[in-house]
Amino acid sequence: MATYVLVHGAWHTGELFEETAAPIRAAGHVVHLPTIAGNRPGDAKSVGLDAAISSIVDYLTEHDLSDVILAGHSYGGMVITGVADRVPDRLRRLVYWNAFVPNDGESLNDLVPPHYVTLFDGIAAASPDNGVMLPFPIWREVFINDADLELAQSTYEKLNPHPYATFTDKISLKTNPAAMQVAKSYVNCTEDTALPQSLGWHPRMSEKLGLFRLVQSPGSHELCFTNPGLLAEKIMIAGRD
Repeated sequence: MATYVLVHGAWHTGELFEETAAPIRAAGHVVHLPTIAGNRPGDAKSVGLDAAISSIVDYLTEHDLSDVILAGHSYGGMVITGVADRVPDRLRRLVYWNAFVPNDGESLNDLVPPHYVTLFDGIAAASPDNGVMLPFPIWREVFINDADLELAQSTYEKLNPHPYATFTDKISLKTNPAAMQVAKSYVNCTEDTALPQSLGWHPRMSEKLGLFRLVQSPGSHELCFTNPGLLAEKIMIAGRD
């Protein structure tokens, strides 16, 4: 039995991983689904990256979790990298699922194409609280491109505005991911076009991990909605010793 902590991406909450967690629990493992500060209902959208990372560090310490397989999706890769830098003694393995892998001093916006930065700069500038929402056409065409329109619409309605400072803040790390001693895996969905595939997740992000296990899967950036059972299987393969 292992302990998994699944850390969601931007615009999501932990509960949106419930269908992915169920098969992992059925296999005999313990699964935690925290929601990052700034993404919880009612959270201020002024939350920055440091506070977001701290919220998951606090979750691990408050629940006295150790030997954890810590998985992060998309923006969640920024968060789990920061967590691993602060409390490596609590972790057994990091699992990045189509997730950002930052080095010290990098922000999420440093790792995405310029057109995304321009888009979200404009949305944030028009926002009263620096929260940004993903436009539905982008969600439908490149985030959940393996879903039909009904599923794309119903899942979009579950998203919530994201604190933009977590995209613009630069991470502060004592150790870059490649030099971290914790074991690492990367789950790559091959039809994920949330980043253009010329600037895609693997190998551009994964190779920053140094030594790592690669697990490939068919599917989009939102496999947690379109095939959560398959995602669970891939996360367990990524998490095994």
